Amino acid sequence: MPRHYNPLLTLLALATGGFAIGTTEFASMSLLPNIQQDLKINPSEASHIISTYALGVVVGAPIITVIAARVGRKPLLLILMAMFAAGHALSALAPDYGSLLLFRFISGLPHGAYFGLAALMAASVAPVGQRTRAVGYVMLGLTVATIAGVPLATWLGHAVGWRGGFWFVMALALLTIALVAWFAPPVTTQVTTSPLRELGALRSRDVWLTLAIGAVGFGGMFAVYTYLTSTLDEVTGMSEASMPIVLSVFGIGMTVGNLLMPRLADRALMPTAGGILIWSAVSLALFPFTASNVWLITLNVFLIGIGGALGTVLQTRLMDVAGDAQNLAASLNHVAFNIANALGPWLAGLALASGYGYRSTGIVGSLLALGGFMLWIVAWRADRASRIAPVADH
Repeated sequence: MPRHYNPLLTLLALATGGFAIGTTEFASMSLLPNIQQDLKINPSEASHIISTYALGVVVGAPIITVIAARVGRKPLLLILMAMFAAGHALSALAPDYGSLLLFRFISGLPHGAYFGLAALMAASVAPVGQRTRAVGYVMLGLTVATIAGVPLATWLGHAVGWRGGFWFVMALALLTIALVAWFAPPVTTQVTTSPLRELGALRSRDVWLTLAIGAVGFGGMFAVYTYLTSTLDEVTGMSEASMPIVLSVFGIGMTVGNLLMPRLADRALMPTAGGILIWSAVSLALFPFTASNVWLITLNVFLIGIGGALGTVLQTRLMDVAGDAQNLAASLNHVAFNIANALGPWLAGLALASGYGYRSTGIVGSLLALGGFMLWIVAWRADRASRIAPVADH
């Protein structure tokens, strides 16, 4: 008899992988001081450990997806998480700075492809009209990681050394492999899927516009988050022991956003994306005015975190506009957000270098969110034009 697969357990298995990836992406930042001291490197060199992982995401997502176009989604998810586990085992064993950079790059390679394929599988097992909600449940793994996984990995890294944090993530990856192997249905790709067909996503104007919305609009959140602890220290005057609470509140905001916004997106996808960008622009613009008060900045950080649901909504948008190139388009979503992760902090850093202070990161972030909204208007008008044109022709 064919085995019955429970959609909720499938989503839980996929979200566990998101939890592992979210833990390493954010916990690596908090482990940098330990790594820096142990490997005797300076802060600038330590920051490259983060950027090489992001580079692995950008390189790995399109290349792996295209090369493995004919591989079924379930086996490919297992392969990707095995690569992720191996990369973290190697990172934990790295004898020096150079090898750690290489192994962090390897660890980042499966990131985008995993999330893209996990989103497609989640949408395939979801009831009719609940695709975005299902993708949101997978992304909850990433957001919950900022609340639970990151503090645990950070504590472990401080207690037994930074290598312990990477061993913890490896264990999460192995757990994901077991859960996906048992609970995920054996969904296969279409017979017509091929590397050439996947590359067809790059010819779509709508795919590029959607990616641009994410790369610019999501950069606003990173502009503030990257310098949040420094703002809490220099402007708010918060104690170091209290800062993790605010960071957790940010994660709670992202979790709430990924629970609520997908429900709206399943009814009106593009209007929800536009609404999130406006929400982000306003909440980021409030940051300079709330930064000096502990309670106000905590509330403001929660509101900014809700805007993190943009990633989930744009993931579904890419499924709609990618045609037959579903795998590549879905994985490119995380390339766009890693570009945002570089763009936002870089522009905010320019404002800081010009002497505008940590409050200015909110203004930079708000402008980026508005930039994403301008791109959203272009995409929305293009959608309307494409719907009107066939009617006019008829």
